[in-house]
Amino acid sequence: MKHAAISKPFFSQADMDAALAAAEAHPPVFDPENPPTTDADWQNAIVSRSLPELREKLAVRRRGPGRAPPKVPTTIRFDAEVLNRLRATGRGWQTRVNDVIRDWLKSHPSA
Repeated sequence: MKHAAISKPFFSQADMDAALAAAEAHPPVFDPENPPTTDADWQNAIVSRSLPELREKLAVRRRGPGRAPPKVPTTIRFDAEVLNRLRATGRGWQTRVNDVIRDWLKSHPSA
């Protein structure tokens, strides 16, 4: 037998009323490391009521003027030894490989 789609409330109305009354008696404490938000904090906020609406709003965002075009993901095959040596150079190894290939292309113009 299938369970009811609506669950029973965990708190009674009396419990909720008591909690709200107790909360009003204790004003919020100001934390300087976590100050309350201001209108300026929400100036560029993206508000939506559903996931499709949010996707639509985010899709119209573009890179600003003067920004480099985004990198394009691809798959390339290296010998295991070559890949291990590249990775051993630490973070940013893919960027360094990209820079080396860009320099090589400048010195080897296509026909």
